[in-house]
Amino acid sequence: MLAGPLAFLTAGAIMAGGTAWLPKGAAQIDNIALPIGFFPLIWAAVFFYTSLDRKLGRAYLVTFALLLVNAGLAALVYLRAGAAS
Repeated sequence: MLAGPLAFLTAGAIMAGGTAWLPKGAAQIDNIALPIGFFPLIWAAVFFYTSLDRKLGRAYLVTFALLLVNAGLAALVYLRAGAAS
């Protein structure tokens, strides 16, 4: 359960949260395009970390922390954008 679906959800949250912590760049789309392009790499990193960590509790804690922090960042960005429009 940890290495499969939870790693996928965490990678999705990191991708969505990337809009908050990546700079926009010259074309104003780098903060959107880069997380989408790096999604397989992000998923692989989370998947292999959760698979190879010797302590299951620590792997759950780190994965849930990443999930919550990045989901919170994504929610903050989208709520702020919705309030502006």
